[in-house]
Amino acid sequence: MPAVDNVLVVGGGLAGTATAIRLAARGVAVDLIDVMTDVAVLGSGITLQGNALRELRGLGVWERVRREGYSFDSVGLRAPDGTLLVELPDFRTGGPDLPATIGMSRPALARILLDRASEAGAKVRFGLAVAALRGDHTGVDVTFSDGSAGRYDLVVGADGIRSTVRRLLGVEPAARPTGMGIWRVFGPRPASVTRTDLCYGGPCYIAGYCPTGEDSLYAYLVEDAQNRGVLSAEERLETMRDLASAYHGPWDEIRAALDDPERIHYTWFETHVLPPPWHRGRVVLIGDAVHSCPPTLAQGGAQALEDAAVLTELLTRHSTLDERLWTAFTDRRHARAKAVVDASNQLGQWLLDREQGDVPGLMRRIAELVSQPA
Repeated sequence: MPAVDNVLVVGGGLAGTATAIRLAARGVAVDLIDVMTDVAVLGSGITLQGNALRELRGLGVWERVRREGYSFDSVGLRAPDGTLLVELPDFRTGGPDLPATIGMSRPALARILLDRASEAGAKVRFGLAVAALRGDHTGVDVTFSDGSAGRYDLVVGADGIRSTVRRLLGVEPAARPTGMGIWRVFGPRPASVTRTDLCYGGPCYIAGYCPTGEDSLYAYLVEDAQNRGVLSAEERLETMRDLASAYHGPWDEIRAALDDPERIHYTWFETHVLPPPWHRGRVVLIGDAVHSCPPTLAQGGAQALEDAAVLTELLTRHSTLDERLWTAFTDRRHARAKAVVDASNQLGQWLLDREQGDVPGLMRRIAELVSQPA
């Protein structure tokens, strides 16, 4: 029998929905809540490496993801003038029967996972937050933002880098900025874009793009972190177009389609890793609530999905929620997630320092690590 009968999952992102799907499919009563009114409308695109696809297959959504996204098995490096310098085979970290990478729309992925959570039996509620937690040795009493309350065997805080659950536990590691900021835009896919291409050089540290479907892509420009929040929507559009003007090849078509400021997003890279343990009593934190990394390795989503897979495996394999379970969770997740975060930060730091580090060696080491089951 599972170690828990009823669970509250806070956060409707990858970690939260994956946890809800796996537990509900094993007969656990799951409430999944998110403070947003609809998480399936947020974001532009996401790059999913093979180890993420392996977890999505385990969730029963692989075929839906394959149909919605765009698969590819290589990465290109280009000069700012658009010249293709080299095309490299990408690591197939999910195994030989899965693509190396899929790009897809974040809202589309969110909708697939939320639909699967409902199909599995989870009760999903939006526009609801946790206001208070009070735990004892048998459960957690939860007060919600609408004044309602409930008692659960376990609360899973999967509510992101600024986790409310983490704050209510009195654990508040400050995610630090890495020194980089990223412009992202979601738009039409030119026929010439069939994989991720990266350009190093020009006014930005990285100019890249990733196909997210037959007719869509997301493109991004990485610069020094700046206070871009003071810009108006039209100024943001003009700034991104100006930065993109230094890049050619497929970027010429991408830039020509930059005409809607509402499709442009700007954020800073941030990072943190919460030291173990990741639980306090019968409340556990996973995903970006405990580890976040810049997208230089495109592993953030994969690590969130791996957290959910390991946690739910242990909860359904053990009959008691005890320190043995939590020790096993820490042993399997902390070092692996920290290695990915550290490597992601190292790639960014080499760019900031304009240092020629061993990028191929670092990427190979992490690919070998995440190719193994979590």
